[in-house]
Amino acid sequence: MSESTISNGTTQENRLSLGTKAARNLATTTKSQPQMQEITSRHLLRVLPWIEAVGGVYRVNRRLTYQMADGRVTFVSTGARVQVIAAELCELPALRGFDDSDALAAMADLFVQREYGAGQVIVEAGAAMDEVVLLAHGKVEKIGEGAYGNQVHLGVLADGEYFGERMLTHPDEQWEHTFKATTPCTVLSLSAEAYQGLAERSESLRAFVDEHRENPDRSLNAYGEAEIALASGHQGEPTLPGTFVDYELAPREYELSVAQTILRVHSRVADLYNEPMNQTEQQLRLTIEALRERQEHELVNNRDFGLLHNADLKQRIHTRSGPPTPDDLDDLLATVWKNPAVIFAHPKAIAAFARECNRMGIYPQSVDVNGQKAPAWRGVPMLPCNKIPISDGGLSSIFAMRLGEKDQGVVGLRRTGLVDEYEPGLSVRFMGIDEKAIISYLVTTYYSAAVLVPDALGILESVEVV
Repeated sequence: MSESTISNGTTQENRLSLGTKAARNLATTTKSQPQMQEITSRHLLRVLPWIEAVGGVYRVNRRLTYQMADGRVTFVSTGARVQVIAAELCELPALRGFDDSDALAAMADLFVQREYGAGQVIVEAGAAMDEVVLLAHGKVEKIGEGAYGNQVHLGVLADGEYFGERMLTHPDEQWEHTFKATTPCTVLSLSAEAYQGLAERSESLRAFVDEHRENPDRSLNAYGEAEIALASGHQGEPTLPGTFVDYELAPREYELSVAQTILRVHSRVADLYNEPMNQTEQQLRLTIEALRERQEHELVNNRDFGLLHNADLKQRIHTRSGPPTPDDLDDLLATVWKNPAVIFAHPKAIAAFARECNRMGIYPQSVDVNGQKAPAWRGVPMLPCNKIPISDGGLSSIFAMRLGEKDQGVVGLRRTGLVDEYEPGLSVRFMGIDEKAIISYLVTTYYSAAVLVPDALGILESVEVV
């Protein structure tokens, strides 16, 4: 092809107008702002009601609650051999507060390891309750009998949970429910015979359990709070009970966390390259977007105040089979049944739920959230949050929560009115120009989150999303 021939086959001699390549040299292109793939919808930051934490601390006052332990047992393993940590046996209700380390160590040695395959029955309803079972690994379904003789699903137990603990105080009882392995399980079992032999040798253990049998609990309500004495349904002039509302003496305090960075812009760039877009503003915009993304990540995953780590253990439930099904979402909403406001899940978890709905021929409705359509279950919007982690095995979590101080829900914490505030709760402070003519800005935001009462947040764990 000759030099006079253009790439599209038109020669310079035959062209009747100026070519686009040459014209662009004299034209100002239409350009977009700098794009950033990390930016997400950040629904969590949008829906959380934000509370001013004056002084950087937010104290959650509650009624006095008697909660002696977290309710889960911890194990150690050597190869395939699993052992319970002796001190963790104090998680069993009858042993809470028991401090005889020798007796606990002796009891831990009496547990026998057993393996069960998926579908095998571990204990059968109606049989004598002759063992305490600790679930070291796997999932176990709790099955009861309905009012008309049919089997009903009563829940799923997983790692660290236990059943049969009443054998320690009531050796003549029978199993009220059937427990069946839904996945391969490793359990540790303490037989009634082995326990009785230990109790005969340990006077401290025998005396402690006998005391618990005689005085099993303080006067508590269904939520473990100190009871408020009331009278109702009476006639005449009976003596009314006196009472008071007791508070926790050491309520939890949430301190504001911080995310910061130093933005640097060379003065030459700020002076000469601000048309048609201000370079400093664009640098700052993208920096703030990254900071907000980190803020949402911390609100989900921080081990101190993150929602995934602050849910009460009694508010954590497990899927019945693996993938999130409509039944699982119903169970999740039941944990926060008092006015649930929103469900959060990883986008892949939402897709897995949609697959289960498609398989069952169920079509969830949509609701309006901030002017956009969002999938919903039972009228509660299900919003995506890619900050919820997915394990290497393809397992994730879904959480539902109630919102706001009025409803005793989950609230976000922040501090506004900062010096050089750029956005609510975020400041951009000029730090000066160094000897290399680089301008520095300190970008800071303060935040945290608080769960006002335990049943404000529920988590569906071990959700299979692949």
